[in-house]
Amino acid sequence: MSKEKAPVTAAIRELRAHKVEFTDHLYDYEEKGGTAVSARELGVPEHAVVKTLVMEDEDRNPLIVLMHGDLKVSTRELARIIGVKTIAPCNPDNANRHSGYMVGGTSPFGTRKIMPVYMEETILGLPKIYINGGKRGYLVGVAPSEVVRVLGPKMVKVGIKET
Repeated sequence: MSKEKAPVTAAIRELRAHKVEFTDHLYDYEEKGGTAVSARELGVPEHAVVKTLVMEDEDRNPLIVLMHGDLKVSTRELARIIGVKTIAPCNPDNANRHSGYMVGGTSPFGTRKIMPVYMEETILGLPKIYINGGKRGYLVGVAPSEVVRVLGPKMVKVGIKET
């Protein structure tokens, strides 16, 4: 675990503005390590690490999907639910431009653009989740109900096992 001081990012400013209680969790970021690395470094189940995915529809309208670290998004099912033809991950440059964060450090809080947020409904069943705080190597621990209160996501069931 890294001993540096927790950063104050746009995400942290938004959490503080909404008076959200959270814990800081810094770790040594590994390029392309994903949620498996952050879960290992924090000593928590990967299912409790929630990834923030910036995606877009066929018209390139961006959206955010919050998903368990050990699951992937059924883009076909998500597209069906929200009534669009296709959903695909944004390329890293577009994701950075929409969110204001570097890929690997994307938080759903304090994004540059306001985007619709979709959250896997089973995340609500967890007592605490670990979600990006707006910087690579930095997660915040927060109650899922606070994510719902601050972001107002639409609940969806689109998680599928990683293959």
